[in-house]
Amino acid sequence: MPTNGLHQVLKIQFGLVNDTDRYLTAESFGFKVNASAPSLKRKQMWVLEPDPGRGPAVLFRSSHLGRYLSAEEDGRVACEAERPGRDCRFLVLPQPDGRWVLRSEPHGRFFGGTEDRLSCFATAISPAELWTVHLAIHPQAHLLSVSRRRYAHLCPQEDEMVADSDTPWGVGALITLIFQNRQYCLRSCDSRYLRSDGRLVWEPEPRARYTLEFKAGKLAFKDCDGRYLAPVGPTATLRAGRNTRPGKDELFDLEESHPQVVLVAANHRYVSVRQGVNVSANQDEELHHETFLMQIDQETKKCTFYSSTGGYWTLVTHGGIQATATQVSANTMFEVEWRGRRVALKASNGRYVCMKKNGQLAATSDFVGEDEEFILKLINRPILVLRGLDGFVCHRRGSNQLDTNRSVYDVFRLSFSDGAYHIRGRGGGFWYTGSHGSVCSDGERAEDFLFEFRERGRLAIRARSGKYLRGGASGLLRADADAPAGVALWEY
Repeated sequence: MPTNGLHQVLKIQFGLVNDTDRYLTAESFGFKVNASAPSLKRKQMWVLEPDPGRGPAVLFRSSHLGRYLSAEEDGRVACEAERPGRDCRFLVLPQPDGRWVLRSEPHGRFFGGTEDRLSCFATAISPAELWTVHLAIHPQAHLLSVSRRRYAHLCPQEDEMVADSDTPWGVGALITLIFQNRQYCLRSCDSRYLRSDGRLVWEPEPRARYTLEFKAGKLAFKDCDGRYLAPVGPTATLRAGRNTRPGKDELFDLEESHPQVVLVAANHRYVSVRQGVNVSANQDEELHHETFLMQIDQETKKCTFYSSTGGYWTLVTHGGIQATATQVSANTMFEVEWRGRRVALKASNGRYVCMKKNGQLAATSDFVGEDEEFILKLINRPILVLRGLDGFVCHRRGSNQLDTNRSVYDVFRLSFSDGAYHIRGRGGGFWYTGSHGSVCSDGERAEDFLFEFRERGRLAIRARSGKYLRGGASGLLRADADAPAGVALWEY
């Protein structure tokens, strides 16, 4: 399978939360650090880097400043170093409850404190020196076993998760990380949690919660008994093995989960590559051959469609569309026009893709009519987590409205209806638009929302009023944006 950006390992960014639930923050003014922020924003994001000297120490780089955390011999801390020096080296000491202790390697003292009174001068560990790791990445991704080079996915026949797939194809490969009681759960696409014995359970019980550990840029998941998740045996079932130290078998990468879609043409049949290289609307059911990975180019906003047979859609002679390209080029890029419940696709020859009488697709039309319109359905987000510029979407306490600036997130259920989507929240209530553009989450009847995949990893959500959902200064989700840009775009 060609890479071409299909397999993007996520850069692990995280926040560090102290015992008073405040985040370690790197300030631009004076390059000072404090623990005053109540939520995870840009200034609170950090990246862990290995020690250039290949020792056990690690470096903490501020994502916001691009500078390194350092601790001097007298305990003073700052985030000023543009290049990592001796004082930037820390040892991470994981604790039984999942929290971290950071010790200066050259000086042997512990880092901690509250508010703007942070130092690295403690000789013993107290609650002030304990830090919780909170991942800053979008929590829905694919999980790749480093040792087996295979992807984890739900195996409903065996009621377990296994790491045996060459490609992260279909809804079963979607993993959602749930932050719960300072630890993480692995949630499958059917909303069950992976327990350390390999069973899938409906509640995030203690044995379904894991402490995150980092090793050489990879992730390891430690259970409550100090053992690590790994693919076990010939079936590669994910469960805690015997090891109490993470080796290659216990390491995983998180990879970006691109949208996977199916398209339905005007003849009410699915677009498919089941019968050969020609892309045709000739199938009555949606399976692997009818599923396409949709990837959006960040510069042009055009998209590619990658098939399960290992080829991109590409424009060929006489306007034909075939799934044969192994590399991204101008002929594999399609412009998407969002037309309410339908989409139209324009190929590199400037013409629209249409369905011919025999069902084959061809870019031969100058105008959009019924044969040039398709239903586009997202299939690998049965559960949805949304993040905007200010934070995650989450239910507001004591209200039926939704916050857009939270460090924690709620998981919403998604269902499809003729080109539109219904969104369900906690308790099963539907999203709907109320008075003055407010968005509420306790509806008894579903309201149609339109999804427009505008940028890589980001979508716009259009309400029945024609306005787009956005965040803003109030911190509330509202349907009053005129254009699908900025605060009206959501990571999903």
